[in-house]
Amino acid sequence: MYPPQWLAAWVLLLHHGCAAGRPPQAASARTDIRDCSTDPPYLPPTATNTTARLAALRDAMRAHGVHAYIVPSTDAHMSEYIAERDARLGWLTGFTGSAGTGVVTQDKAALWTDSRYWTQAERQLDCNWELQRTTWIKSIGLWILEAVPVGGNISLDPFLFSIDTWNSYSQALHGSGRTLLPIETNLVDQVWGDQRPSPASGEIYSLPTAFTGSSWQEKVAGIRQQMEQHVRRPTAVLLSGLEETAWLFNLRGDDIPYNPVFYAYTLLTNTTISLFVDETRLAAAARQSLQAGCPGPLCVELQQYGQVGAHLRGYTQDNVTVWLGTEYTTYGLYSVIPQEKLLEDSYSPVMLAKAVKNIKEQELLRAAHVRDAVAVIQYLLWLEKMVPQGQVDEFSGAQHIDTLRQAQEHSRGPSFQSISASGLNAALAHYSPSNGSSRKLSVDEMYLSDTGGQYLDGTTDITRTMHWGVPTPLQKEAYTRVLMGNIDLSRLVFPPNTAGRTVESFARRALWDVGLNYGHGTGHGIGNFLSVHEWPVGFQSNNVPLTAGMFTSIEPGYYRDGEFGIRIEDIALVVEAQTEVVRRGWAKGWHGTGGLHQAGVGAPNGTSLRQHQSGEEPFLTFEVVSLVPYDRNLIDLSLLSPEQIRYLNAYYETIRARVGPELQRQQLEEEYRWLQRSTEPFPLGSAAATTATLGTLALASLLSALLTGLQA
Repeated sequence: MYPPQWLAAWVLLLHHGCAAGRPPQAASARTDIRDCSTDPPYLPPTATNTTARLAALRDAMRAHGVHAYIVPSTDAHMSEYIAERDARLGWLTGFTGSAGTGVVTQDKAALWTDSRYWTQAERQLDCNWELQRTTWIKSIGLWILEAVPVGGNISLDPFLFSIDTWNSYSQALHGSGRTLLPIETNLVDQVWGDQRPSPASGEIYSLPTAFTGSSWQEKVAGIRQQMEQHVRRPTAVLLSGLEETAWLFNLRGDDIPYNPVFYAYTLLTNTTISLFVDETRLAAAARQSLQAGCPGPLCVELQQYGQVGAHLRGYTQDNVTVWLGTEYTTYGLYSVIPQEKLLEDSYSPVMLAKAVKNIKEQELLRAAHVRDAVAVIQYLLWLEKMVPQGQVDEFSGAQHIDTLRQAQEHSRGPSFQSISASGLNAALAHYSPSNGSSRKLSVDEMYLSDTGGQYLDGTTDITRTMHWGVPTPLQKEAYTRVLMGNIDLSRLVFPPNTAGRTVESFARRALWDVGLNYGHGTGHGIGNFLSVHEWPVGFQSNNVPLTAGMFTSIEPGYYRDGEFGIRIEDIALVVEAQTEVVRRGWAKGWHGTGGLHQAGVGAPNGTSLRQHQSGEEPFLTFEVVSLVPYDRNLIDLSLLSPEQIRYLNAYYETIRARVGPELQRQQLEEEYRWLQRSTEPFPLGSAAATTATLGTLALASLLSALLTGLQA
């Protein structure tokens, strides 16, 4: 599944660019989006009437002396995906995208979101709302300054905003004569009233030992060791992210759809452990596991979820230092702790430890992807049969892939709402069909399937784009260039401690060569039976450097509004690369790491590469663990280099070796034959002539530096 991307405006504009020499398509009247310029305004059936909701919120704002109220799309734990009970922005606006911010004044209302959701917003908003095509808080602040007079109060719920976001709003309004006023009574909740969904009540359970990388006691000991070794010697770590507590204690729940987490906070000190949770929901085995070491330093004290703030106030009365991650801690909790008693990092030590999978966790995730590939291959074969008969629509397709995954061993359902998009709907990066609005799949159109599964041993996420008829030259070239980007990043060898943003341009270069681009991120981390988007791994500016043991998606794409969309996504493990150095005869101009090559790639001047590097930290590369072939019908081999074809053939050999036996074990002989046909090696004779290695690397490095500079 595509990750978010906060790129500069020019990158977002390029998302709709055209290849050199191809004129843009003329605009045409559309009935699937709103038109507020007509009288009366035109609203599609997907739009929500928000007049009554806005009126009620404005009454509540007047009662509290609020001139502008800011509504985010997240919850009290900074979760990307949220429970229906926390979907305040969705209820107020009708917009259901996973990222957005709403601001309401007495006479205006506006929604800010990124390029992934612009068309979706135009389909779901009514004309009470202005759509702002940006996510920058500076833009929101400027809008507020124009809409709210000097002396006005701008309010928000401090337990729904991160520390950094709060500071950004404070800075945007500083010196303007307006006051940023936190109100702990959430005004949207107040007007939502009895219609607001009930709190989660499902069981919180222990993950079986066979599916954990280490015991929770070992994890606690590791975090406490980091506390002791830190120069500041913190006395406690505060965990606000739901994944953090779930991972630390090897517990899972179902409080948020598709994400096996539960509402909780943890305060881990050097001698005690406090878990703030609805303890009535803990399964007996989970409670026994947590309290087996009582009394003592490995005894988990259970406290009510809502008492975390009061407990922090009491704890910080003493001579203590609380270590926290600012990305997942709300300003409401942060403000409870005296500034001099804080140790702040972007991510907590638990979030960073979770990001690097140990050997057992790596094997678990690999195994999950083999079984997941079986389900996806079953789906692709089914589509080949059924689509020409006109018997599949987007919604039934999404249901079918979910059903196939459910039949696999250790399955616990999908990891997100399946994206099943045909034709122009595939141009919406986050489109998901509904039973009442679903296009029929056709052999004459592109089809994009972005789906994933939750298994006890891992979380999966894979995107494949197909065409069962005759694709247009543009479709075929665009697909091939997206594939080239996927391959180029997947086979890259790079130095240790490299930030993902430094190398992500390799996924874009083949598209950039002809003036194409995509407006979302290139990859995101993924969990072991946790969230499908797992921070802090990925290729964006706020991700941590890539380290062996991290899993990330690699997912370039291209989207042509109103026509088609392409995305190719694989999950890859960061591993040590088998690099070699030049034994003799350095080529002119080659110095330092310029002489390092991936094993099997020719050296300059015909020099043999046989001696492994020594005395330095190993270089890194990716091992792709998604194991489903690409659509041969969409690949233009004349665009691929010999190196790219060799990589593709080697990848297909891996798929045969790992997935073939599993298909046979499950007695899926037709699927096995389909796999053999679909992974036939590609002939090298059709490959394009390649540019010199140095030139390729130099251009990619230049593009990377340019992108990094613009993101800074």
